Amino acid sequence: MRPVAAAALLAVTATAALAQPVPPGANPETGARPGNIIGTGNSLPMSNRASNIGAADTRSLLAPRLPAPPIGENASPRQLLLAARQALQSGQTGEAQESLERAEARLLDRSVAPSRADQPIGGPMVTEIGSARHALGRGDIPGAIQIIDGLLPQMPPSAM
Repeated sequence: MRPVAAAALLAVTATAALAQPVPPGANPETGARPGNIIGTGNSLPMSNRASNIGAADTRSLLAPRLPAPPIGENASPRQLLLAARQALQSGQTGEAQESLERAEARLLDRSVAPSRADQPIGGPMVTEIGSARHALGRGDIPGAIQIIDGLLPQMPPSAM
């Protein structure tokens, strides 16, 4: 075999060996799993129940997609906490978890010098929202509501 032909054969074999197989049931062209429409944010598994917050409520390595709160994408942490409280009162624990996670993430938004990028954000509000999530993970709905009620007066109406 000539060296050029051997190199080409080796390249084809190596490429095939490195290719990731498409998971069973997935679209062979896109790799999307059933129920996942690429670019829409809709994916499986979905759940209306809070889960995967702590070890006690984790049933799967893959956390389910939770329902979005019924408020805009640019909601403030205060608005998200109010949505979480309402969802908890209505028994919609999945929506409450999503709202709490978004409120926590919104409080973590910041602009810093690159030299400080490795310094984690903290503070009592971030810690308390985490405590509310963990109370939810333990099934302590009244406790989660109590934590949220303690946080709301500390947040300005337009807190972003």
